[in-house]
Amino acid sequence: MRTRHTLGAALVATLLVAVPPFAVAGDPPAPGETSGTPTSDATVPVSALPASQQRSGLEIYQRFRDGLADPACDSAATNGRWKKQFGHAPGQLARAEDDLLPLFGYVVDALREAHLPTEFALIPFVESGYKPGARNPNGPAGLWQFIGITARNHGVPMREGYDGRLSPVDSTQAAVRYLKTLHGMFGGDWRLAVMAYNAGEYRVLQSMRRAGMNARNARPAELPGLSGITYAYVEKLHALACIFQQADDRDAWLDQLDRPVPRLAAHPLPDGGTLASWATAHGQSTTLLNRLNPALAGRFSRGTRPMRLLAPSLATASETASGTPVATAADASPSSPQNDAAVSSGTASTGRTHTVKRGESAWSIGKRHGIPAARLLRMNGLKPGAVLRPGMVLQLDETQSEAP
Repeated sequence: MRTRHTLGAALVATLLVAVPPFAVAGDPPAPGETSGTPTSDATVPVSALPASQQRSGLEIYQRFRDGLADPACDSAATNGRWKKQFGHAPGQLARAEDDLLPLFGYVVDALREAHLPTEFALIPFVESGYKPGARNPNGPAGLWQFIGITARNHGVPMREGYDGRLSPVDSTQAAVRYLKTLHGMFGGDWRLAVMAYNAGEYRVLQSMRRAGMNARNARPAELPGLSGITYAYVEKLHALACIFQQADDRDAWLDQLDRPVPRLAAHPLPDGGTLASWATAHGQSTTLLNRLNPALAGRFSRGTRPMRLLAPSLATASETASGTPVATAADASPSSPQNDAAVSSGTASTGRTHTVKRGESAWSIGKRHGIPAARLLRMNGLKPGAVLRPGMVLQLDETQSEAP
């Protein structure tokens, strides 16, 4: 069974639907809307959204790196043909005017929650350029470029008037569920799983049987009878992961990622509701929702299952209507007794410090104290992909070397 058709990078570029850049304020009416339709496109910029609705792109990158099954890289992975094909990828991820980074974060989150390798988050990058509305004349569509039969087999709703492959919620849920099945079927080997995603699990299983291999001793590159595209698929994803890890001008690139982006989540669309009515009710951009949800952007038919849309997370009950988080005991200043106790428990320091609390990231801490996340990590001798754990004490001021 052919799972989906693989697109080359040049072909992807020609097939992607032209989509306006990411924005949340001042967007013109989307196709099908009139200027008199009430919308919420005059909302605040991303940086002013409540904390629950935004995060740093650097946090997304850290979560991606932390979830890699094969983080080791060699020159073969980042040179030659793959360097030429994917060398532009770090710049695309860092581009502030694009939807790619928040969508990438949504997929990374879904994979981490399913305990799957984040190499899988690169599949939509290769297949569709992270464009939810991408279509191939040969049939595949959406972020994950499912063909119709595969989409239906994995629970993506498809009917006249609605193509769930163009829903990043429906298609990502199906892709993660399918990848989780493949990951388990092939003994937790992500390489075999993506080969099966590309060629179909039965072809890979038959190839393993012919070679006398099983999931524990399989050598993916030596499996017989598969297409060159399938062998190259593993190389592509690994090379792309390595190129992200070894991005040129790392400090400058990390600083570009260290910006607020919407934290995307799936939301139910009430019966009779539209993207415009939902956006107005929740103070969000209709134009943004149209871009993120091409399956719902025009006229669509409703089935028996609840419909869902992708949009920034909604403000929590602990946040005010103005988008300002309500102060809690966990937000005590670095000089508070709670933090003093944490500092004195094992970390000697000078200047301001901050004790990491559950759920905090380098970006959220840096934002509170006016320090770029990349700089905060460097000041504390931490690598860009470092995980902050509750109880860690971070220096907030540059320290000077003591005289001998």
